[in-house]
Amino acid sequence: QVQLVESGGGSVQAGGSLRLSCTASGFTFDGSDMGWYRQAPGNECELVSTISSDGSTYYADSVKGRFTISQDNAKNTVYLQMKSLKPEDTAVYYCAAVDAGWVPSPSSPLCNFDFGYWGSGTQVTVSS
Repeated sequence: QVQLVESGGGSVQAGGSLRLSCTASGFTFDGSDMGWYRQAPGNECELVSTISSDGSTYYADSVKGRFTISQDNAKNTVYLQMKSLKPEDTAVYYCAAVDAGWVPSPSSPLCNFDFGYWGSGTQVTVSS
């Protein structure tokens, strides 16, 4: 059974930092495309960042220069380091993994929980 478990969310003040973790089990992590999405209150669930099997990364314009995605294959974990957080970063953050026919990528800019593997989300709250 495939499971993705996010952790590391919390409440911080603007300008602060958090590191989200997503630990995978039940599938081969090494070489899998992974991504982070987020859904803010009243907004659509949108792509934040991805890391491909070849190590290439993508960032939404809104987080470029502030967020860094990385992965540790030995730990089956993908990370999202978030710095210089802003109130508009407040959202539930979801980890997503590739599954047949669906890849977390700029071609999939919105969440689609019917495809791929998804965690249950972790809340990030940034206060001004």
